[in-house]
Amino acid sequence: MRLALGAFGVFLMGVGAWLLLAGDRVRDPWEVLLWLAGAIALHDGVIAPLVLALGLFLVGVRARGVLRGALIVGGSLTVIALPLLLRPGAPSTPSALPLDYVRNWLLTLAVVAVVTVGLLLVRRLRRGGNSPGRQGVPGSAERR
Repeated sequence: MRLALGAFGVFLMGVGAWLLLAGDRVRDPWEVLLWLAGAIALHDGVIAPLVLALGLFLVGVRARGVLRGALIVGGSLTVIALPLLLRPGAPSTPSALPLDYVRNWLLTLAVVAVVTVGLLLVRRLRRGGNSPGRQGVPGSAERR
C-alpha cells in the first residue's frame, strides 16, 4: 500500500511540475525553486525538530503519533500558506488575491485539530473507554 501511495504521490508531483512549467502562470521558474528551497529549509530546520521534540516530550502518551501527525500537517499547511499570509499590503488588482487567506488558513488548521480530536476519540472508543497505563508495552506494567 505504501509503495502504491508513494508512486501516486510522485505521479502527482510530476503532474504539478508539468502544469507549473508548461503554463504561462510562472514568469520566473527560479522564484519557484527559491520558494521550494525555503520550504524545505523551514521544514527541516523548524517543523521537523519541533515535531521530534514533542515526540520526546510525549514519550508516555499513547496519542503521540496522532499529535505528531497533526503537527506535521499543520506545519506543512503553514509553510504552503506563508507567501499569501506574509504578502505586503493589498494587491494592485483586487481580483488577484480575492480571498481572506488568514481566515482560510485558520479554518484549515481548525479542521486539522477537529480531525485529530476525532481520531483520538475513535481510538479511545475502540480501546473500550479509559484504561489506565500503556497495556501490552514491555516494561509498562506497574511495579508492586
